[in-house]
Amino acid sequence: MGREVEVLVAGGGGFIGGHLVADLVRQGKTVRSVDVKPFDEWYQVHEGVENVQADLSHLDAALAQTEGAREVYMLAADMGGMGFIENNKALCMLSVLTSTHMLQAAQQHGVERYFYSSSACVYAADKQTDTDITALKESDAYPAMPEDGYGWEKLFTERMCRHFAEDFGLTTRVARYHNVYGPEGTWTGGREKAPAAVCRKIAEAEISGRHEIEIWGDGEQTRSFMYIDDCVQGSQMILAGDSGEPVNLGSSELVSINQLVDIVEGIAGIRCERNYKLDAPQGVRGRNSDNTQIQATYGWEPSISLADGLASTYAWVYDQVKRSQG
Repeated sequence: MGREVEVLVAGGGGFIGGHLVADLVRQGKTVRSVDVKPFDEWYQVHEGVENVQADLSHLDAALAQTEGAREVYMLAADMGGMGFIENNKALCMLSVLTSTHMLQAAQQHGVERYFYSSSACVYAADKQTDTDITALKESDAYPAMPEDGYGWEKLFTERMCRHFAEDFGLTTRVARYHNVYGPEGTWTGGREKAPAAVCRKIAEAEISGRHEIEIWGDGEQTRSFMYIDDCVQGSQMILAGDSGEPVNLGSSELVSINQLVDIVEGIAGIRCERNYKLDAPQGVRGRNSDNTQIQATYGWEPSISLADGLASTYAWVYDQVKRSQG
C-alpha cells in the first residue's frame, strides 16, 4: 500500500464514520475509509475515497491500512443500542483487539494525531440511578465501574491512549460520545438506539394506521441525544485541539423516553397508545452530559435541538420503513 492520505477513518462504513467521511470529503481532504463489513452493508460509500474492506482486529491489517495516514479516527467497534450491549458483552469486549492493534499501528507508522471514540458507558452505574440525574462530568469515570462489557473496553482503551501518549509520544485525543443519532443510521434489526427505534415504531404506526407503540421500561428513564452533525463537528475539533484528556461530547438537553416519544408523535402528527415492556433492557435510569469541560476548553458544545434533529431523522426513517414494506 503506502499511498499517503490525510485521514484514515477506521469504522468508516458505520453510522458515525459514514457522516465523518462525507464531511472530510466536503473539505477536500484525502480519505481512506476502512470497515470490516462488506461494502453492501456500509451505511454510506463515498466516491473519491479509498474504500477498503479489512478486519482491523488483526495487527497485519491495522498496520497495512494505517500506513501513509497522517491522522486517524478510530471509530471501529462492535456495538449497538442497549439491547445489543446488554446481551453481547463478550463481542463488545473483543473490540479491544481492534483498539489495541490500531494504536500499535499508529505508533509504528508515526501518525500525527489519533482520535478515539469512547462512550458515556464508561461512567459508573451508581451515578446514574435517578431519572433526575446530575450531569456526568469527566472525573466521574473513576473509581471505575463502567457498563459491563462495552463500557469496560472503552475505559481500558482510554487508558491505553493515555499511555501511548506518555510512553511513545503519540498524540491521542479521546471523546466520550453520548447517544448519537441521525439519518443514515441503524433503524431496525436490534442494534438501533432509542431515537431511531422510536422513529421506526411511530412511522410503522403512522403508515399502518394502528396507533400503538411498545416502549422498553416505564419510559421515565432519561437521556440526552446528540445529533450526528454536532458529533462530526465536535470530533474534528477535539482531534485538532490541545487537550489530551477525555472529554464529553454530547448534548446537555435531557429528556425522558416518554418525552422523546412525545416529540416524534408531534412530528408525525399522531398520538399512540403506549404499551410498556417492563422486562426489556433499558440501561441506567438516567444519563446526561456535563459540558463544563468542553465549553472551557473549546468554547463550544453540541447545540442542535432534539426537535430539529428528530425532524430530519424521522423523515429519513419513515422513508426506510415505507420502502421496506414495498
